[in-house]
Amino acid sequence: MRDFKRYLVTSALPYANGPLHIGHLAGAYLSADVYVRFMRLMGKDIVYIGGSDEHGAAITMRALKDGLTPQEVVDKYHDLFVKTFENVGISFDIYHRTSDPLHHETSQDIFRTLYKKGLFTEEESEQYYDPEVNQFLADRYIKGTCPKCGNPDAYGDQCENCGSTLSPTELINPRSVLSGSEPILKKTKHWFLPLNDHETWLREWIEEGTVNGEFKHYPDEWKNHVIGQCKSWLDGGLQPRAMTRDLDWGVDVPHDVPGHEGKKLYVWLDAPIGYISATRQWAKDNGKKWEKYWKDDDCQLIHFIGKDNIVFHCLIFPAVLKAHGDFVLPYNVPANQFMNLEGAKISTSRNWAVWVHEYIEDLPDKIDELRYCMIKNMPELKDTEFTWKSWQDANNNELVANLANFINRVVVLTNKYYDGKVPAFDEDASFTGSSGDDSEFYDSEMLSLHDELQELCQSIRTFDFRSGLKSLMDISTKGNQLLQYNEPWKLVKEDPETTKTIMNLAIQYVYVLGVAARPFMPETSDKILALLNIKPLKEKGELLKLLDKLCEGETLIKAKHQIGEPLHLFSRIDDSVVATQMAKLVKEEPTPVPAAVATPTSKPLRDPITYDDFIKMDMRVATILAAEKVANADKLLQLTVDLGFEQRTVVSGIANYYKPEEIIGQKVTLLANLAPRKIKGIESKGMILMSENSDGVLKFVAAPEGAENGSQIS
Repeated sequence: MRDFKRYLVTSALPYANGPLHIGHLAGAYLSADVYVRFMRLMGKDIVYIGGSDEHGAAITMRALKDGLTPQEVVDKYHDLFVKTFENVGISFDIYHRTSDPLHHETSQDIFRTLYKKGLFTEEESEQYYDPEVNQFLADRYIKGTCPKCGNPDAYGDQCENCGSTLSPTELINPRSVLSGSEPILKKTKHWFLPLNDHETWLREWIEEGTVNGEFKHYPDEWKNHVIGQCKSWLDGGLQPRAMTRDLDWGVDVPHDVPGHEGKKLYVWLDAPIGYISATRQWAKDNGKKWEKYWKDDDCQLIHFIGKDNIVFHCLIFPAVLKAHGDFVLPYNVPANQFMNLEGAKISTSRNWAVWVHEYIEDLPDKIDELRYCMIKNMPELKDTEFTWKSWQDANNNELVANLANFINRVVVLTNKYYDGKVPAFDEDASFTGSSGDDSEFYDSEMLSLHDELQELCQSIRTFDFRSGLKSLMDISTKGNQLLQYNEPWKLVKEDPETTKTIMNLAIQYVYVLGVAARPFMPETSDKILALLNIKPLKEKGELLKLLDKLCEGETLIKAKHQIGEPLHLFSRIDDSVVATQMAKLVKEEPTPVPAAVATPTSKPLRDPITYDDFIKMDMRVATILAAEKVANADKLLQLTVDLGFEQRTVVSGIANYYKPEEIIGQKVTLLANLAPRKIKGIESKGMILMSENSDGVLKFVAAPEGAENGSQIS
């Protein structure tokens, strides 16, 4: 992966015609925020651009509906966006707006340049016109039946049911949104960008990552569904695209262009230019040169969007940029798919949505809990689903039971045994590490922590934010294992010196978690560091410095450093909270998720068994003592388990979900009287019981808390 001097990240500009819902967050904002915060922590020169899209028919339609002027509409929602993004922790370097005069100037300059270079064609075409209101109809002012799926309320530019991009003349039985009457076709003139002239280089750029043989990006780093959608459009043959519209709201066609009267720039020309005008404003405010981020090959441009915007960001906008001649092309467009809600598509018209500003009002102390759940279920490669129950479970079972539990125990024990001061330790002391192996050197655990953190970093670099979040929680899990295996609350009486080693290392784990949590949960990062009596991160290379120290085996927090008093990072969420939020969803049945994109549900029940069949099963609590991969079997691990009264070998197909070193010491439920059988030449005596979630991920069936090895489960 090439290293660049500068990075420019954009998130899709939301239409300022309604509030933000969780689908917006999942599509373009949380992913970008995680990436940008991470890059800042790695010391990169990176600028994060956002803003409100305040033009187009969607705005005027909202104004018509609400009895307001378009300007009043965009002012209202722009202000709401600014507050919402700030409260949910989206860390834009600038959040601009397309109604700003600088944006109008920038858009007109780009249009003018293309016009003067002769890159537009002026074409007369027939466009729908509503004679009752004496107005040409923008695409969104026309509804009709979708020719692809039969949805009777498809818009003239897109069907929101099946996602197909349309033209108004493709609609069956079109009708005017303004009057409800059937529109007529009337001739009008517009400027078109002949995308067909750009097909050859666009295909080379998309498929090979080069333009005229010059490197631009690595295609294998792009998501398959992004490449696939682009190739589908290219294979179908690109057509000229109108760059102007007959509207009374938007950016004027420059007045020095003959025939400009009554013409506005097409919103999908002016909206992406909003990234450029926002950068110009940011540069002006910060004494920078905006051209360094848009016209220098040493800058990497990344667009974070939802999948419904792929064509515009990967074909149309790049064609405009290259036609202009001075701009860099996007290095990557990591588009996310859609997030559904409680088994159905999010629908703003039916109010089947979780509105982010309402969430903030209802649950102001649960912001990072929302970020965590959303990132954990981010629709990176396929549509996913948000449910209030999964939000509750993620908080209670992971944030509370894992992360908060570990950190609280470390802080409590440090205050109890060492008056809150990081203990000095004997570097030659031996203790049980997170893998369960006897470790002779403190440095070996620090290097292991370095490797875990590098996995997290690599996941974020490759836009795999779900895996990055999992790596964060794996570090917390290993910290819990460190305490659980060594039991410092017992060991302190028998071996106080080794206890100091364990507790010092545990504090280093807490510090790593405090830094590594920052991209995902910034408020939580601040709280963790406050517990350690360390100032909040400024996101200026702190993670890079931490990795360097770990690599060199340096202690991150020195002995005798005074930490703070314990406090709870997260609190359990009661069923009543979930019930309250569920009640806010409308009673009207929402549009079901099509089977092709539905979130997988539980597997069907197997055939019934009798009680006599059931009581034959002897399930016992066991602890995994050793684990190794089975030769020539990618999915299998050979486990040695302790039943208390004996040890035995079990072969389990969990290698795709757990590394051998991760599960040493794991308490499991074992079907102990399963007839032995040979697997890959190894005699397996029993079966480890696992559960499978909707994503097909296997997890251990938890043994009863406090149960001893060999205890029977009935």
